[in-house]
Amino acid sequence: MTVPSLRPAAPSLAPFPDSDYPEHPYPGARPDCSFVHLGRTGYPLRPDSTAPSGWRVGTGTAGEPCLNTWLAERGSDPLGARYPVLAYGSNVCPEKITWLRSRLGLTGPAVVLRAECTGVAAAWSAGHRPRDGQRPAVLMAAPGVVEQHAVWFATAEQRRVLDQCEGRGNRYRLVRLNDDAARIRLDDGTEPGPVLAYTAATAGMTPLLVDGRPVRCTELDQHGAVNLAGTPAAADGLSCTEITGEP
Repeated sequence: MTVPSLRPAAPSLAPFPDSDYPEHPYPGARPDCSFVHLGRTGYPLRPDSTAPSGWRVGTGTAGEPCLNTWLAERGSDPLGARYPVLAYGSNVCPEKITWLRSRLGLTGPAVVLRAECTGVAAAWSAGHRPRDGQRPAVLMAAPGVVEQHAVWFATAEQRRVLDQCEGRGNRYRLVRLNDDAARIRLDDGTEPGPVLAYTAATAGMTPLLVDGRPVRCTELDQHGAVNLAGTPAAADGLSCTEITGEP
């Protein structure tokens, strides 16, 4: 009799606390994976084409439920009913997500899928963040540049909270990135439909130019960026359409 060989079970992805990814200094620390966040805890997500949602939740126990099943059990919208919103600054940080819950009333699971972004980049803004004086990131066109960011798949209520956080209409505007603006590819290899993003609403929030050029966030950390001297760029160069009202 031939005894079938047994494959070792794939290690389960363990949940992680906010404390593993502190918010300060801006933009905070971000997990090296896609995740869903709830109750000061992040649950890693891994792509799986056999799951209806395309993703499975690492609960740290035997079995990894489909993301849509996990969301439904918590009374939350499935992946396909959410808005894809590019996250390129602090909104990828789990501790910042908890700040959104405690200060701005964010509710429900926050789905944050890691993404490879081509053609856009996060640059240091000419402005400063009102609540703590740190220098925030702003999106700019960057032909040929590839950066790792994330896409929030936000419910309608969560997207309105992001409006408050980003100072929509004042510091940032909500736009839909045009097809020629960027290529955004998720961890599972798929490219979401038209992606929303928060971009500079005023000249004071456009990329900061130092010696005539913007400074990407990958080039300098917050400690070096906060006291930079320069001038605001005239524009961010993005091909996008501003959204009025609800998307």
